[in-house]
Order: sequence, then C-alpha cells, then structure tokens
Amino acid sequence: LNFMLLNGDCAESLKKEERAADVPRENGLDEAEPGEETTGQEVIVIQDTGFSVKILAPGIEPFSLQVSPQEMVQEIHQVLMDREDTCHRTCFSLHLDGNMLDHFSELRSVEGLQEGSVLRVVEEPYTVREARIHVRHVRDLLKSLDPSDAFNGVDCNSLSFLSVFTDGDLGDSGKRKKGLEMDPIDCTPPEYILPGSRERPLCPLQPQNRDWKPLQCLKVLTMSGWNPPPGNRKMHGDLMYLFVITAEDRQVSITASTRGFYLNQSTAYHFNPKPASPRFLSHSLVELLNQISPTFKKNFAVLQKKRVQRHPFERIATPFQVYSWTAPQAEHAMDCVRAEDAYTSRLGYEEHIPGQTRDWNEELQTTRELPRKNLPERLLRERAIFKVHSDFTAAATRGAMAVIDGNVMAINPSEETKMQMFIWNNIFFSLGFDVRDHYKDFGGDVAAYVAPTNDLNGVRTYNAVDVEGLYTLGTVVVDYRGYRVTAQSIIPGILERDQEQSVIYGSIDFGKTVMSHPRYLELLERTSRPLKILRHRVLNDRDEEVELCSSVECKGIIGNDGRHYILDLLRTFPPDLNFLPVPGEGLPEECTRAGFPRAHRHKLCCLRQELVDAFVEHRYLLFMKLAALQLMQQKASRIDNPTSLENGDSPSSASKPEDSPGPEAGSEEEGGSASADLVSTADPRSREVIRNACKAVGSISSTAFDVRFNPDIFSPGVRFPESCQEEVRDQKQLLKDAAAFLLSCQIPGLVKDCIDHAVLPMDGATLAEVMRQRGINMRYLGKVLDMVLRSPARDQLDHIYKIGIGELITRSAKHIFKTYLQGVELSGLSAAISHFLNCFLSSYPNPVAHLPADELISKKRNRRRRNRPPGAADNTAWAVMTPQELWKNICQEAKNYFDFILECETVDQAVETYGLQKITLLREISLKTGIQILLKEYSFDSRHKPAFTEEDVLNIFPVVKHVNPKASDAFHFFQSGQAKVQQGFLKEGCELINEALNLFNNVYGAMHVEICACLRLLARLHYIMGDYAEALSNQQKAVLMSERVMGIEHPNTIQEYMHLALYCFASSQLSTALSLLYRARYLTLLVFGEDHPEMALLDNNIGLVLHGVMEYDLSLRFLENALAVSTKYHGPRSLKVALSHHLVARVYESKAEFRSALQHEKEGYTVYKTQLGEDHEKTKESSEYLKCLTQQAVALQRTMNEIYRNGSSANIPPLKFTAPSMASVLEQLNVINGILFIPLSQKDLENLKAEVARRHQLQEASSREKAEEPMATEPEPAGAPEDVASQPQAAKDPSSPSSQG
Repeated sequence: LNFMLLNGDCAESLKKEERAADVPRENGLDEAEPGEETTGQEVIVIQDTGFSVKILAPGIEPFSLQVSPQEMVQEIHQVLMDREDTCHRTCFSLHLDGNMLDHFSELRSVEGLQEGSVLRVVEEPYTVREARIHVRHVRDLLKSLDPSDAFNGVDCNSLSFLSVFTDGDLGDSGKRKKGLEMDPIDCTPPEYILPGSRERPLCPLQPQNRDWKPLQCLKVLTMSGWNPPPGNRKMHGDLMYLFVITAEDRQVSITASTRGFYLNQSTAYHFNPKPASPRFLSHSLVELLNQISPTFKKNFAVLQKKRVQRHPFERIATPFQVYSWTAPQAEHAMDCVRAEDAYTSRLGYEEHIPGQTRDWNEELQTTRELPRKNLPERLLRERAIFKVHSDFTAAATRGAMAVIDGNVMAINPSEETKMQMFIWNNIFFSLGFDVRDHYKDFGGDVAAYVAPTNDLNGVRTYNAVDVEGLYTLGTVVVDYRGYRVTAQSIIPGILERDQEQSVIYGSIDFGKTVMSHPRYLELLERTSRPLKILRHRVLNDRDEEVELCSSVECKGIIGNDGRHYILDLLRTFPPDLNFLPVPGEGLPEECTRAGFPRAHRHKLCCLRQELVDAFVEHRYLLFMKLAALQLMQQKASRIDNPTSLENGDSPSSASKPEDSPGPEAGSEEEGGSASADLVSTADPRSREVIRNACKAVGSISSTAFDVRFNPDIFSPGVRFPESCQEEVRDQKQLLKDAAAFLLSCQIPGLVKDCIDHAVLPMDGATLAEVMRQRGINMRYLGKVLDMVLRSPARDQLDHIYKIGIGELITRSAKHIFKTYLQGVELSGLSAAISHFLNCFLSSYPNPVAHLPADELISKKRNRRRRNRPPGAADNTAWAVMTPQELWKNICQEAKNYFDFILECETVDQAVETYGLQKITLLREISLKTGIQILLKEYSFDSRHKPAFTEEDVLNIFPVVKHVNPKASDAFHFFQSGQAKVQQGFLKEGCELINEALNLFNNVYGAMHVEICACLRLLARLHYIMGDYAEALSNQQKAVLMSERVMGIEHPNTIQEYMHLALYCFASSQLSTALSLLYRARYLTLLVFGEDHPEMALLDNNIGLVLHGVMEYDLSLRFLENALAVSTKYHGPRSLKVALSHHLVARVYESKAEFRSALQHEKEGYTVYKTQLGEDHEKTKESSEYLKCLTQQAVALQRTMNEIYRNGSSANIPPLKFTAPSMASVLEQLNVINGILFIPLSQKDLENLKAEVARRHQLQEASSREKAEEPMATEPEPAGAPEDVASQPQAAKDPSSPSSQG
C-alpha cells in the first residue's frame, strides 16, 4: 500500500527536524496555546536543493526538467504525461546511461544521477493493462476541458468559475494591461445585482465558460464489439480492438497490439484483423489518429494548449466529492471508459494493486499503526491516514448508492428488505431501520436513524484522541433517496462467529448482560481524560458489579488480527436532559422556564463534544475563582504565618499525568499546577479550601479540578450498585447543570456574538456551523429563534432570524421529504421530486403529479420482484400530496421538532411574513437532500403553471458524512502563526504560516479547506507588507480552492472573491476587481438576499471602486445602500456608519453637490465627536474635511453669482473638479476592509523580494504541478526574510484573519 502514498512527496516533506520543545505526544490533541512560543528555533529547514536533468523523448527537442532528490522516478512519469508535448505517452521507461530506472525508487538513491544527467524516454511494449491505461489517458486528455464530470459529481471533480471573471490567469493579465484601464463599458453592473432589484436569476450562477464548447476531436472512441481477441490473434500480439468515428465521419477499427496501435480491416459486422492501409504502426494512439484525421490533429493540439494553460487548481481532484445542486442541460455523449467504469468496481487504484479489491480495514488500521515519534514520521502517518480515509469514503459512497438502487445482493436475501445487510467491495452496509427491535426502548426507527450519526461522531472523537492500540471501524454515513446507509470496514473474523461470543467488553442488550476486560479498561482509561468520561461501575442481570470506562453500548471485540476494536460509540457523550424527560427528576429553573424537559422522538439525544468542553472550561474558571477567593480570605486572617511553598509530592501532581491530553490541555495543565501549588502549602485549611471548591464545581477528585461525565446515567435499563449512589447523585446533578448551561450561557452567548457581528452566518450551513461550534445542537434552533425574537436588539438580528426561519422550514421539509421518497420507486423518482418541489415552492395552487406509467404501456403486470429497494411498495401515495398538506406538515414538524410556531400556511405567506426568497429555499433544500436541478429561470410565482416539471430534476446525489482526519502539526503552526500576526509580528507570522502551508500540502495534497484558510491569510499578510503580486497569486489560489472544495456559492467563497477584488484593485486591474465584486454581490443575493451586514461591506467596496472610475451615480446607489444597511445593523451612532457617511460625502463632492456632501459629512462628524471626543484624530480629520467642503461650496457659489451678474461675458476661473486619485480610493478600501499598512523601507522590500525569489527557485524543483497526481504539492514562496524588523502591534486588524478563518 505504502508506495502509492509516497507519491508526490517533495522537497517540502522532510523539511524539518523534530521540534525540540515538544512534550511527549501521546495524542494528536495537545494544542499549543496560541500565546506559547512554539516557534522560532525548533524549525530547522533542511532544504534538499533540487537539480535539473535533461529529458530525451522520441520526436521532440530535448528539454530540461527541475527535480528534487525526494521525488520518485514515477513522478517524472507523471510530469511527462501532463506536459503538452509528451502527454500522449503512457507506456515508457526512463533510462540513465542505458540502465532502466525503477518506477518506485527515490531519485537520490539512483546512482550517478546528478545535475545535467540525461534521461532517455524508451517506449516499452504494451500489455492489456498498459493498453487500457493508455486509452483511458487519451480519453482523459480529450475530456480535459469538459465539465461534465464536475456536474455529474464523479471522480472528485468539481466546478470553478473564477477564470470566467478574471479572463484567465491574473498574473499574466496584470502584466499585459499595465496602466489604468479607464474603460467605461466594464463598469455597468448587470441589472439584477443593483440594490433594490427584485429579480433573482439562477442562470448566472453557472456562467457558460468559453472553453467548454469542446473542440470536437473525434465523434466516437469506444471499445469494439470484437473484443477480446481470439486465441490465434492473441498469439500475434493483439491486445484489444477499438472502434473510432473521426470528425470527418470516417469509421475505422484499430488494433492495440504489444508494439502499438494500427488500423485493421474489420467493420461493424465483419471481423478482419489484417492491417489496413495506410500501414502505419504508432506507439501512441494520438499519433495514429493524427495520421488519419486532419481535424483531430488540429483540434487536439489546440485542446492541449488550453489544458496546459488552465490553473492547476482547476483540475486537481478534491479529497472528497463536492456535488453541484444545479447543472445546465448537457448532451449525453458516448464514452467507452465511463461505460466500462459503471459496470466494474474500479475504485481508486485497483489497477495498481495486486489482488484487486482493497482490504479497507487492514489499510485503515495499518496506517494508524505507523510510527509517530518525530515530525517526518507524523507527516507520513497523517498523510497515509488522510489518503485512505478519502479513498474509503469514495468507495463507501459508491457502494451505498448501489445498495439503495438495488444493485447489490443482500447477505440475508430471505429476510424482509428493511432488515437486509450487504457486503460490497469489502465494506459492510446496513440500513437505518430498527432491526429486531434493537432500539425499541429508544424510539424505534427514529432512534435507528440517528444512531449512525451519533456513532460516527464517536468514531471521530476516538480517532482524534488517537490512543495507540485502540481501533475504530472506518465509518461513513450516506443519506440517499430517503434512506440512511451506514458503511463500515469489516473486523477480521466477525462474519464467521456469533456476536455474542465475540463481544468481550460492553453489552449487546443495552445493559442486561455486561462484560468488562482489563486490557480494554486500560486502553479506554487513556481516553477518559480528554473525553471527560468517568470510569464507573454498573450492575449486570446477575447483580454483579462490572467496571466500565465508556457507555454500556460501546462494545469491545478482538478481531482475528489481534487488534482491540471498539464499536457502537453512539453514546460517547452524556445525554441531553432537556430532551429526555425522566419521571421524578426535576431540572434546574433555567430549563423549566424555557419549557424543558421536552420529549424528543428518540432517547439518543446527547450533548455535543463542544458543549462538554465549554462546560468544563466554565467550571474550571469557577473553581479558580472560588479557591482564590477563599484563600484570600484566609491570607487576610493569617498574615503572620508564612509557610514554605514547595511543589512537593502533593496528591494532585500524581493525578495529573504530564502528557495530559484533551482539547484544553493548556488550561487543564494550569489547573493542575495551580491546585497543586495551593494544596502543597501543607496547610490543612487550604486543603479544605480546595476540597470545598472541588465539591462546589462537581469535581470527581477532592484534591484537584477534574470534571468528568458518566455516560450511562439515565440510560434505560442500566443499574448502578448501592455503593455508588452518592456518586450517581452527583453525576445526575452535573448533567442537569450542563443542560442548564447550554440554555443560560451558550445560546445567549451565540445571540450576543451575532449582535456584535463576531460571527456572520450567511446561509443555513454557516448558521449550523456557528451553533455547533458553541455546542448547540440543531434541535435547539427554535429556542435560538425565540431568544432572537425576545432580544432588545431584535432589528440588528434580522439576518439571523431570516436564516434561522429558512433553516427551520427547509429542515422540516427535509424530514418530510425523507419519508416521502422512501415510497417512490426508481422509475417515478424525477416525477416525485418535481412534484414535491412544486408543493414546496410553487405558487401554483394544485400541481398534479405525473405517474411514471405515462411513457410506456406494459403488456402484463410483471410479478413483484424480490430485490426492490427497501420499504418500497408499488406505491404512488406520493402523487396525492398537495401544497396545503405539505405546508401544514411543515408547520407541524417545526412545532414538534423545533418547538417553534410558524405563522404561514403556504409558501407565499412564508415568503411574505419572514422576508424569505424562494430561490434561497430551493438552494437550501437541494443542498440538504442532494437534489440536482436544471439551470434555468423558474417562475415560482406563476399561478397558471407549476414551476417544476420532471425534466427539471436532473439527478439525486448522496449526502455523505465521514471522518475528517486532521493535520495536527500543520494546524499548530497555523495557530501559532495567527497568534504572531495578532501580536503584530508579521514576518514571524508569515514564516510560520508558510511552514503550515507546506505541512498541510504534505498531509492533504493540494486541495483542502484548511489550505484555503492558510492561503487567504498569507495573501492578506503579503498585501499588508506591500507585495501585491504575491497577495494576488495566493488569493487567486484561495478562491479557486474555495470554489472547488466548499462550493461555488458557499459564503466562504463569497468572502474570498471580495478579498481578491481588493488585491486586483491594488494591482490596478480595475475592471477585474469590479467583475469579482459583482459576482460576490450576485452570490450573496442568491444565498441570502439584500439585507445582510456583509452586504454593507460589499457595497462600500463596489461604490469605492466605481467612484475611482468616475461612475458617480452608480457609485452612490451602492454607497447609499451600504449606509442604510450599516445604520440598521450597527445603529446610527456606530463608527462604521460615520465612515459610510464620509464615503458618500466624497462622491457628492466629486459631483460638486456640496450641500449633500456637507450634510453627510456633518452626520459623520457628530458620530466621531460623541464616540471619540473632540481631540481624536478622526474627529479632527472630519472637521478639516468639513472646512474644505465649505470653502469649495463658497467658491462654487461665487462663480455662479458671477455668471448671474455678468451673463456670458463672465470671467470664470476654471473650476477644479478632480477625479479621486487611485491612491486615495485604495486607502479608503483598506480602511473599510480592516487593513492597516506597515511602512517597509525600500531596502526591506528588495530583501523580501529576493528571499521570495530564492525560495521559489528551490521549490520549483519539487513541484511542477502534477494534475493527475492527487498528492501533488503546491509551490509556495515563503514569507519575509530575516532582516525585516518585526513591527510590533502594526497589524491590529479589526477583522483579523483568525476571526474570518
């Protein structure tokens, strides 16, 4: 396995020696506290300098290539297969001095390979495998500009539209269009994005890219029906036959033989393998096609030129598949490889792996066992883990779809469909139904539906703690066509034996029979601290005490491979008592006031890990306060009694292991040492203090702070021994406190953050994310909305309320849609989905569903087949749904699930009452359910015809939940870099973040969400340090990556577009900057609508740029809108509003409308004066500007009077109306985007550029983009050199990168 993972290892991979300052790392979680000095000396860069070799390939001029010693020989292969002039070769070897180089050896191990060596490309004979790889590669080259794979969501392709708005690469256009382009044509925005426009078109979401109208090279390239070759032809070297129709309509049959490709004399119906004329044998299929088709020759060359010009980030595969919810109408073209892939289980690298199917469990567990003692080892390990996870997720998704579509045979085919289980490609699939009444006490099918996601959260958590010797299953949860499928890797030997015998720890019947096992206790004990899980005892059905360190459902099984597996982690976290009414148990007052406890649909509600962590942190602060307070009182009473304060062997230092893991390792360490110091005063009274403080905060130890939860409390069927009653009582109280903490601290905290604009959600997904970061489950959405409604700053929360209501409606609709789809058979799918969307969004009062029988009349009723999809009766109940009924159900669901009363009976009322947009609701429901619809304008509001027809529903995709393995070291570097930047040490920050980028690239390959954040921050730093070109290049990568990995209209992508526009403006690419801002505004309108705090920033940006190009009237439309939005969301007295007034005043000044200008500037001045006082520089600046405006106004008035008095003979001094200088516009742009500049001297800048260039050359070697190679790494110029003085406190940037990152 490992050789595949080593690919793409480049000079960055082993750059660093181990960090000297590291504590022994037991786990991947010991985050460095941002303030700690984890930086500086221990990063020793060992650069293996690259060198260049000469490549001799047949038929082209020799060329030289930069390589690095860590590369493998096969990476040179990849580069040659991607180069324009050698891309048509796949079957060759490289020779040095007549010796063939081994594919998988590193270059540094090749004897005699050095600067200037000559590598000769030698064509090798084909085998069937090589011939297939060749045909596949040629097909990939022909399709390289075709976006259909991205629209269809296959092979980790996804969309990117940035190049449409920047006309190709930014770097080049910057060089071409020097000088300011004052081109008025570029400035007019499309009508639909102007402030106040009502239309929200869908088509601009995916503009047609010029390069997509593919140049047709061939009409058809497909496998011939004469395959495989008969025996005697095989003995002549025939490997397979291809059938081709050229663009000139010539039909030819081609033989692939061991020596290459040639034409044969077969036709569609007559087999004749003899060579046809011209008798031309070519080692490359492309060269043969060049010979027989002039059109192919011309178009293929153009196509390759275009392919090589695209930015590598537009074509590298993403680690996980991203699906698009809209797609244009596409012609379905013949494609041999696609057809072949659909019917074979080609997944990932089967072609490269002996033995074909992959043993996923073995791969997942082996990668975990890789060594991790130093940085290079950890990088290799994390990279292997990440790669296997992303492959496993892809395989599991494909398998789950095959299972639901009915294409996999069950392993228990005689049972009812709901109970069936499947194995495909070494992955075990089960459906989310309550089989054998397993979850009867927990809520039946509803519980069985949520259990897999809870289990997945458990797997995530145990994987993150990463204890050596404890193994979890590869787990992926796939929602597809209304069904939930769990895909798991298979424990070796589990299928041969009964579950009863294999479980040696935990319980298979929810706590009746319970087992324990010393080795499991020892392994789980190591996780108990970071996961805050209490080791506890329970009673089994024979009334024996059994000790556990997890919930009873967590089962331990030793596989035939001798590994200790844990599974069924669905109750890793403590239960949420707000949704679990227990007879005889009252909740704290905060909960009862809010109407809790409420019975939920199932009893598996648990608190999120983020909540547990926040709660413990909160308790820790409380503990410190209590202890400090009492000690102060004591000190006051005994000043005359000094005690020696030595941190001796106090009990607490023993109970705090050094390598304390856990998300707040930092704070816990301090906690440990603080209480150790306090206790070791050897004074019984202060021990008493600690004991009291521990008791008050519910700590399980009486000598140190240690809060943990018992996950079995309130679990139906679990009993505790008599001896533990007191502990159980304390644990119950702790759970009640945690439930109250969520309501009294976390939700109000979230609302406060929204009022302060510390978080700015823009759509359902970003709102869900900010809730989850604070540990608030989505089932509290109704409560959050209640709190927003009751907030005194209700108007400033308008956007949150809108997003929340939209989310509530679409989530309720999703719940209904899930059960609705389960009754639909495959042939009725598009009709059913379009009918549902009509009922949900169309104003048409009575849409009628088309039943699938419309197209065909079947002769006899076919008898009901056995392997129908689970739960499908021949059922057309879906067809009778009406809009009234659906909306009634949505309101009902909102009430039952979210405890929120919606005031609407139809979609139009909802839109009216809550200010929602139908297009936004369509986007939200499509993303949540995996629907893909046709890209066209829908008339939602027509009362004469329904908005959707069957043809509008193009596809339904799976919605996939999986584990996201993290790059821990890279993340630490990134955090320390952010911390440095916030302290104002830009240069050090820049270096750390470059380092983080290298490490991220090493673990994740070139494409990942975290790399995106890294690039954005780097771009910002380069911009602040005055290096615009570098800022532009990094930000361009960030935009492309955000589009590809998060989605083309994800709020994060909108942010990235705005940053890029700023850097374009600074590099005097004005029209590009405008089209980027227009794109950002269009996306914001689609995703949310007009009235959002971000819109104020966007409109200020647009208005300023338009002001700069002297489009004053347009500029005012945007700036005045920004002023209105800022006033609403920040209050009329905010500094943001004052700035907004000033920007508007400047445009009026340019228009010579001084009265309006004065009016606005006075408003601004008043705000500055009241908020900052007379003497603040802002106030002074404003008053200066007022004087200047007044003088201009007076001058203008004089001139006008002169004209009135003397008529046309007046002697008029020329009026000076100046267009604003670009510098002044840029200065204002920086202010509104929260960027402050650091003045660098000219010498510093020169040094910086030289350093960047030097690093660039070093890295060029190691990273020519390998687009085919998913592991390719991206060359990143590093940050500032050693001699730029660190500028303390200079970049105190209000919207600091971290808050956005």
